[in-house]
Amino acid sequence: MDKKSTREIFYYKNYYLDFFGKLKPEVKKKFNWILQLLETIDRIPEKYFKHLSGTTGLYEVRVEVRSDIYRVFCFFDKDQLIILVNGFQKKLRKHRQRKLN
Repeated sequence: MDKKSTREIFYYKNYYLDFFGKLKPEVKKKFNWILQLLETIDRIPEKYFKHLSGTTGLYEVRVEVRSDIYRVFCFFDKDQLIILVNGFQKKLRKHRQRKLN
């Protein structure tokens, strides 16, 4: 079954690819799965892709693998292109941080 592409994904310089290259195989697999969702379906669940409040047009791709959380910033260009900018691993969950204080 051939999946029809809804949008195209581009990488800004090598920032995302450098980040992706350092990830564990299971995290890479989940990122690839989510990016495939972005390319092929109209409405991506907010759990994986959401607009960042307080911004104009900045979004994040979010990946959870066990207790690790990874995020990649991105934006739309011409409504059908998604430009991935850079990624990072979130170090500490907010609810754990509140308990520590």
